Amino acid sequence: MKVAIMQPYFMPYIGYISLIKHTDKFILFDVVQFIKHGWIERNRVLKQNDGWLYLQVPLKKHGRDILIKDCVIDNSKNWKTKILSQLEIYKKKAPYYYKTISIINDIFSQEYNDIVALNKVSLEKICAYLGIYKTLHVFSEMNLKIDEPNSGDEWALNICKKLDGEIHYINPIGGLDFFDTQKYHEMDIDISFQKMNLSNYDQKRNTFENGLSIIDVMMFNSPDEINDMLNNFELL
Repeated sequence: MKVAIMQPYFMPYIGYISLIKHTDKFILFDVVQFIKHGWIERNRVLKQNDGWLYLQVPLKKHGRDILIKDCVIDNSKNWKTKILSQLEIYKKKAPYYYKTISIINDIFSQEYNDIVALNKVSLEKICAYLGIYKTLHVFSEMNLKIDEPNSGDEWALNICKKLDGEIHYINPIGGLDFFDTQKYHEMDIDISFQKMNLSNYDQKRNTFENGLSIIDVMMFNSPDEINDMLNNFELL
């Protein structure tokens, strides 16, 4: 069984969606400290004319040590309307603007109290639009009792040890130098790192902005084209 474990990102970049597509079990890891100005509550899209800007979900004030699972959305702010307004820059130039906005309106039609719930529903609906029908698992809801990790690369190891069957853990390429793969091999857990082979697509401007939210990819590409991108990777 192929497994990926990632923090619950908000409308993440395409490599994150590729991991969901190409694994059998995808776990949203929400029991570690929330890091402000990361990817949990925000992501990047194009800005008018050039550059990029953040789409952001406002969170209620919290202590420095709060866990991701405890981050509450500040629904006193009209954040849904603001995000939709920010995306209007795509209206005149993006061929899949209306289809993409329809997905986002569907996501926003529900009410959310916490950021994990919003991100889970967002990911599942975006994947469904792409023909990827997956149920994502939230770690804090799985009732898995794992060993306390001695280092950061042991969270995934200790989770995989509690899963049934032969496990092949897949992590984004950024973890290649972080993970001690020997620990996994000693537990008979295969481990690989996904390297995306991404090429530029037409953003209808002179300079290509890479690493943007999946929203940007959806604005300019059909589901079939996006799936070709999702399939273009190698495991190291």
